[in-house]
Amino acid sequence: MDLSKVVSFSRNFAVLVKLEGPDPKGLKMRKHAFHQYHSGSTTLSASGMLFPTSILGGEAKLMSEDGQEDMALVLTVASLVEPFLTLGHRTSVSQDPVKLIPGARIEVMVEGQLNSEKEDPFWVPAQLLSLVDVPVSSAALKSLIETSLGSKDSGWDVGWSLVSGDSDSQTSTSMKHYSKPLMQRDEPNDAMFMAKSATRMALLGVSLSLLDQPNINIASPCSKGDTLVTLGSPFGILSPLHFFNSVSTGSISNCYSSGSLKHSLMIADVRCLPGMEGAPVFGKNGHLIGILIRPLRQKNSGVEVQLVVPWGAITAAACSHLLLPSDEGIKASHRGNDSTLVQVAVEKAMESICLISVNDGVWASGVILNEHGLILTNAHLLEPWRFGKGGVYGEGGLRPHVLGAEEFSSTRSSSRFWEHESQTLPRKAPADIHVKKYKHNFLQTGDKDIRVRLCQQGSWTWCPAKVVYICKNQLDVALLQLEDVPGKLQPIAANFASPPLGTPAHVVGHGLFGPRCGLSPSICSGVVAKVVHTKKRLYTQPIFQDTTEFPAMLETTAAVHPGGSGGAVVNSTGHMIGLVTSNARHGAGTIIPHLNFSIPCAVLAPIFKFAEDMQNMEILQTLDQPNEELSSIWALMPSLSPKPKPNTEHSLPKLLKDGNNKQKKGSQFAKFIAETQEMFVKPTKLSRDVIPSKL
Repeated sequence: MDLSKVVSFSRNFAVLVKLEGPDPKGLKMRKHAFHQYHSGSTTLSASGMLFPTSILGGEAKLMSEDGQEDMALVLTVASLVEPFLTLGHRTSVSQDPVKLIPGARIEVMVEGQLNSEKEDPFWVPAQLLSLVDVPVSSAALKSLIETSLGSKDSGWDVGWSLVSGDSDSQTSTSMKHYSKPLMQRDEPNDAMFMAKSATRMALLGVSLSLLDQPNINIASPCSKGDTLVTLGSPFGILSPLHFFNSVSTGSISNCYSSGSLKHSLMIADVRCLPGMEGAPVFGKNGHLIGILIRPLRQKNSGVEVQLVVPWGAITAAACSHLLLPSDEGIKASHRGNDSTLVQVAVEKAMESICLISVNDGVWASGVILNEHGLILTNAHLLEPWRFGKGGVYGEGGLRPHVLGAEEFSSTRSSSRFWEHESQTLPRKAPADIHVKKYKHNFLQTGDKDIRVRLCQQGSWTWCPAKVVYICKNQLDVALLQLEDVPGKLQPIAANFASPPLGTPAHVVGHGLFGPRCGLSPSICSGVVAKVVHTKKRLYTQPIFQDTTEFPAMLETTAAVHPGGSGGAVVNSTGHMIGLVTSNARHGAGTIIPHLNFSIPCAVLAPIFKFAEDMQNMEILQTLDQPNEELSSIWALMPSLSPKPKPNTEHSLPKLLKDGNNKQKKGSQFAKFIAETQEMFVKPTKLSRDVIPSKL
C-alpha cells in the first residue's frame, strides 16, 4: 500500500484526547511537557485510537451516561487521566469503576470524514470506562530499566525530555503518589512504578456511530526494520488546527520478547514529540501494530527511545475488562511472503554484528570480517585517551562526539554479566558447535579483559578476544581476533563504492542497550545525507584500481547512540558501506543522534584485504601513514586556502631570513613570527573592554 494511502486510512482511527479539570494549585500539569492553565483550571492532551464496539464480547454491552448504547471506544495512555482521578484510584487500579474528580471532563477530536454531516474535525464528549495494565509490556520495560541501574550516570527514566526538571519541586499532601520524588523510592520499586505507569492504558467511551469506519487488520508479529506510520497530535491543545493528526514515519528498531507473546515491547526509530503518546501505529500495509507510549529517556544525555506496546499485548491484558483477544475480534492478517528483500538483507547483515566488552566496564559494537573470527571495531574502545571524552575538536557549535563505549558498572553483582542466567538467550554455545583455536601475533594491551558476544543458532556465545591491530593515525579503527572460534561465523559483505546521496542507510549495532538488557542488535534507518570525498587517492597499494574518487566520510540521518560505535552502516542489499564512529554534539553538550559520521568501506579497503588470509600485516601499515587531508576531514575542519607569502624583508631578523632562504622548513618559532608579523609591526591597542586571548 502506498504511504499516502496508509496515512489516509489511519486518519479513520487517530484522535486527539483532551482532559480539562479543576486545578487551583496548578499541580496537575506536572510530568507533562505542555498544558493550558486558566483561572484555576488545567487542560492536558494526548493522542488516542478510535475503534468500534464490535470487538466486545457477545454479552458485554456498553452504555453511555445518557443511556445510549450506540458507543465507540477510544484507547489512550493512562498518564493523561491519572492526575484527575479520585484519590482512591491514583495509587492502583481499583476493582471499582474508575472516577474522575468533580468538574473534570474529557473530549475527543475526531476527523470530519467519520461524519457525513461534518467536513472539519469536531469534538465529542467522552467518559472514562476503565484503566488497563499491560503486564507483559511493563515487565519488559522494567527489565530494560533495571539492567541499566549499574550504568555510570546513564540510568533510565520514562517521559519526554521537555518536561521541566523542576516538576518534582512542588509538593502536595493530597497527591503523595505524584509529589514524592522518584529518587526517594528504592530503585527496583522505582523501575516497577515507571514501567507500570508508562504502559498503562485508559479506555474511553464516546457516543459516536462508526458505520463508515473501515475494518481494522492486525499486523502479524513484526520484524526489525519494518516500516511504521503513526498519526498523533503533538502539543495538540495548544493549536489543534496546526497539530491535529500529524504524520510521522520510521521503522522498528528492536523488539523485546517475554512470556508466550513473541513481542511484548517494541523500540521504534521514529520522530515523535510530546502529545503523540497514545497514537496508533500502523504498518506499511495499513495493519495495526500497536500504541505509542511515552519514551524511555536516558538521564545523562536526554536521548529518547520511542516505545510501542503491541496490540496483542494490549488485548491480552484487556480481555478481562472489555476487549477480546485479537484473533476473536479484529481480523488478524498474516504477512506470509510480505517481507521485502530489503528487510531480509538487513536482518542477514545483523548476524555479522557482535557486542564487545572490555574489563566488564564498557561495551561497543563490532563487525565480523571473516570465518576465522577477525572483528573490526573502533580504536577508542581500547584507547579512549587518544580521542578524548566527548571529542577534542573545536569549541562551540558542532563537533564530532566520539561515542566512546557505553560505560556500566558491575558492582551490582559479584558475577560477571556473561555468567548471568537471567538473560533471554542461553550463555553457552550449543553442543553441536565446534570450537576451534586460532593463534596470531597479538598486541600487548596490558590487563584488558576483552570478550565478544556472538549469536550462534539462536544462542549467545561469549568468546575471549585479543587485539591484532590498532590504527596509529587518523582513523578510529582496531582489529580483534577471537581466541575461540565457535562454529561457522557470518562475515559481513562490503560495498566499496561511494553511496549515492539519498539512498537508504541502516545502522546496525548495540546502541544504548548493553549486555545486561538481553537485546540483539538494533536497526535504525535513514538515508545517506552527505559523502565527503578526498581529492586524491588515499593509498598506493593496488586495491580497486578502477576507483577514481575515494569517499572519506559518510553522514547519515539514521540514529546513532553510545554503544553503537563499531557497528555497521549497511545499504538496502545488506552490504556494509561504512563503520560507525561518532555522532555530533553541540557545544552546549547536547548529542545529536541523527547527525553522525562513519568511515566508508573504501577507506577500510586494506583491512578487508588483510581479512582474506590475515598473513600480510604490511597491508595494515598503509593506514598508519599520515594524511593531512583525511585528518582535516575527520576533525570537521574546513580546507584552508593558501595564505599569501608574508613580506618579511623589514620585519624579521636577518638571521631568520637567511635561515628561511637556505631551507624550506624553518623552526616553529620562525613560522609563528612570519604568520603574525603584522601584529608586531602594527600592534593593536586594546581597550579596557577587550580581554586579550591566551595563546
